[in-house]
Amino acid sequence: MSGNINLLDDTLAAAKAEGRSALIAYLPAGFPTVDGGIAAVKAAFDGGADVVEVGLPHSDPVLDGPVIQTADDIALRGGLKIRDVMRTVREAFEATGKPVLVMTYWNPIDRYGVERFTAELAEAGGAGCILPDLPVQESALWREHADKHGLATVFVVAPSSKDERLATITAAGSGFVYAASLMGVTGTRASVGEQAQELVGRTKATTDLPVCVGLGVSNARQAAEVAGFADGVIVGSAFVQRMLDAEDEQAGLAAVRALAGELADGVRGKA
Repeated sequence: MSGNINLLDDTLAAAKAEGRSALIAYLPAGFPTVDGGIAAVKAAFDGGADVVEVGLPHSDPVLDGPVIQTADDIALRGGLKIRDVMRTVREAFEATGKPVLVMTYWNPIDRYGVERFTAELAEAGGAGCILPDLPVQESALWREHADKHGLATVFVVAPSSKDERLATITAAGSGFVYAASLMGVTGTRASVGEQAQELVGRTKATTDLPVCVGLGVSNARQAAEVAGFADGVIVGSAFVQRMLDAEDEQAGLAAVRALAGELADGVRGKA
C-alpha cells in the first residue's frame, strides 16, 4: 500500500474516533546524520506519535527558531540532499506503515521541480507536504501535482489571519490545517495560550478539515491543554532539543521515544 493522503486522513479520523487529539512529531532529515534522522523518526513513532513531519533543512528558515536552526545547520553541513529527505520518508514509512509528511519551504521544491518532487515523494510513500511560506494564491501548480499524486497540501494559518483569509486558505488545503499558536518562530514556550484556542475556533468555522496546533508545545501538560481544543498537537523543537542535549545518538533516540510516550499520554488525558 502506498502512503498517501488517505492514510493521513484515516489516521486523524481514528484518533478522533478514540476521542483524542493526534500526536504529530516534527524531526529534521539528516540530523544528526541521515541514518540517525531515520532512526529518530522511527523512535517517535515507537513512542506513540501518530504522524511525523520530516523537515527539509533550509539555509533561510523563516519560521524556525534557534533549536531547529541548529539541527538544520548540522544536517546541511553534513551534505544533506533532497534525495536523503526522500530516503528518510521511504524508510520511516516502510518500517512503520504510518503517515510521514515533509515540511519544507518553497524554494527547494521550486529549484528541484514541482513534478519531480511530488512524484518522488508519492513514490517514497509520503502522505503530503506542509508548506509554511507558499502563498495560497500562488499554489495552483503545486496543488495540481499534489492532487495527481494523492498528496496532502497543508497550509499554515496564524493568529493574524483574518476570517476571510482563513476561508481561502482552508478551501485550498487538504489533510489538515496547521494552526501556528502564536506569532513568531518555532520553539518551546511556557504557555501555548488562548490565542491558539481562538484561532482553532475561527479556523474550524471555515472548514471540516482537522485543525492541528504547533509552535510552543513541549511537555505532556501543554499537549493535554492543546488537545482540549485541537484535532492534533504538533511538537518539534522539544524533540530536537532532547537530541541536542543527549550525550550520544542512542541516548538521543531513547529521549525521543520517551518524550513521544509522555506526549502521547498527554493527548489522551493521562498526563
